[in-house]
Amino acid sequence: MMSDGYYNSKKTDDICEDVCCQVITDFFNGARGALSMSRIRCMLNGIDLRTLILLFVIIPLAVLGVYLHGQKFTYFLRPIWDKPPKPFIEVAHYYNENVTMETLCKLHGWGTRDYPRRVFDAVLFNNEVDMLAIRWKELYPYVTQFVILESNSTFTGIPKPFFFGIHRDKFKFVEPRLTYGTIGGRFKKRENPFVEEAYQRVALDHLIRVAGIEEDDLLIMSDVDEIPSRHTINLLRWCDEIPPVLHLRLRNYLYSFEFKMDDNSWRASIHRYQPGKTRYAHFRQADYILSGSGWHCSFCFRNIQEFIFKMKAYSHNDRVRFSHYLDPKRIQDIICKGTNLFDMLPEEYTFREIIGKMGPIPRSYSAVHLPSYLIEKAGEYKYLLPGNCKRESG
Repeated sequence: MMSDGYYNSKKTDDICEDVCCQVITDFFNGARGALSMSRIRCMLNGIDLRTLILLFVIIPLAVLGVYLHGQKFTYFLRPIWDKPPKPFIEVAHYYNENVTMETLCKLHGWGTRDYPRRVFDAVLFNNEVDMLAIRWKELYPYVTQFVILESNSTFTGIPKPFFFGIHRDKFKFVEPRLTYGTIGGRFKKRENPFVEEAYQRVALDHLIRVAGIEEDDLLIMSDVDEIPSRHTINLLRWCDEIPPVLHLRLRNYLYSFEFKMDDNSWRASIHRYQPGKTRYAHFRQADYILSGSGWHCSFCFRNIQEFIFKMKAYSHNDRVRFSHYLDPKRIQDIICKGTNLFDMLPEEYTFREIIGKMGPIPRSYSAVHLPSYLIEKAGEYKYLLPGNCKRESG
């Protein structure tokens, strides 16, 4: 009952009586400054400590964890949301320097040609000067024409100089067999990097034809750092009845030949060229793969700035999620530990493989069966050999 004959039929509760009604009283008494705090007290009244911890500690930490490590959660759960590709059909690889080519071809189930096929090695070039030298020295005895295309733009639209043009004197040994082309970048902002990559690969198709390739010549399709062994190429140019498209299984290294990850590099391929049909690509194009065919040395650079440039320039630059990933001291530390530059989990399709490859890559102390030029010039390329993880800063 209220004064002056008025009756209030609204129900009240303990919270209103203890706290919320005080808000109104304070307001009309002029205590406006206390209004906000009283309102908060009203809202929080009756909420227990566990609920407060959930709201203000656990949930914010969970959000922060997803922001920092969400990519790891996604990759770890890959066996649930993704399926492995169809397995390759493995082609056993036989080789010994003292065995005749006729015998080697026969061991593979192939015939022997009267004369070898011509071989064209075609690459898109970014800034891998040392790896290109090692590659071309390895393949030089058996390659008819070296084809190289360079753009003044990275796949991510970053302007770059023509690095091969700057260092061309280093490659005088291939000059009589060289077809070198340049192409201007399109510099499309916020475009998917794979679009620019595809654009450059189409241009490389044209350059290969300019180089004079003909039907049934062999065409090597691989990145600069995916290096087929010379005996593999010699085998395929002499043997008859080889598959029209054959992928090459390469030993997979990271940062140098000290850190061998596995033998699962498969994107490199070799093609018996068919005019109007063969297209330069870097994805799976056939089911057959030749084992033990060479080396893939990823992020194998001489100096730290080359690492930073590659991280920002290549098609997977979205993996640079935080600016501190590009810190030179961090990069040097990771190179020597053999861990991941992008703080990623292994890209595998089973929990067993993911867990088995977590952590640093085991060191290898073997420099046996590596590209011959690398061993011949070990002093010049010592950073690629076991025990030499320190990089130049320039």
